[in-house]
Amino acid sequence: MIAVTFALPAESADFLRRLYKKSRTDQNAVKIIQGQLDDCKIEVLHTGVGETICRQRMAIFLAERQFNYLISAGFAGALNDRLHVGDLLFAENFLTINQREVRPALSTLPIHTANLLTVASMIDSGTERGKIAQCTGAGAVDMETEFIARACAERAVPLLSLRVISDTPSEPFPAPAHILFNIAKQRTNLAKLSIFLLQHPSRVPRLVRFAKRIAQARGTLADALVRIIRAIK
Repeated sequence: MIAVTFALPAESADFLRRLYKKSRTDQNAVKIIQGQLDDCKIEVLHTGVGETICRQRMAIFLAERQFNYLISAGFAGALNDRLHVGDLLFAENFLTINQREVRPALSTLPIHTANLLTVASMIDSGTERGKIAQCTGAGAVDMETEFIARACAERAVPLLSLRVISDTPSEPFPAPAHILFNIAKQRTNLAKLSIFLLQHPSRVPRLVRFAKRIAQARGTLADALVRIIRAIK
């Protein structure tokens, strides 16, 4: 059985459409989606965004389950402009699966290999991204994988992290991060976003382009996940 985690349903939608015999269960108020890909059983968890909720949900998710592999998937923000929106990133620093099992599946994908850094908040500033890249050597950032990796290490679950780039220094968010997503409430405040767009109408086309790029990136990630799962199952 293989586990796949995403922060939010907005990241997992295309992948879930590839599964069949889907069902949903609740475990201590944590929703888990079960399905199959070919003859492989898959369980999908949405960890939420950020350390607190991710650690809580991962502890519940792994408490009574034993997986052959866990894939930490979803979006990531690039720290440099060598990566573009829609590019795939294989997080080499979080890999605990035997590389011989996964490398053949990755070899035919247009994928970048780099370290992934887990940060405490969404990063708007291109200057800050550059400083982080220089200090850490990472290629991209997310807000969950480090905590997923810790939970997997505690239970000896082999881990692979695959991300798709959602934003870059030259292709930033179309609105300030705190407007786009409220971490405390784990959702977008649509009223705040609407007010921001009314006050900054020039951002509306950017938001539309961003939404289109994200939809394409989500499909790219789903395709890659299917290929990797078929190679390692």
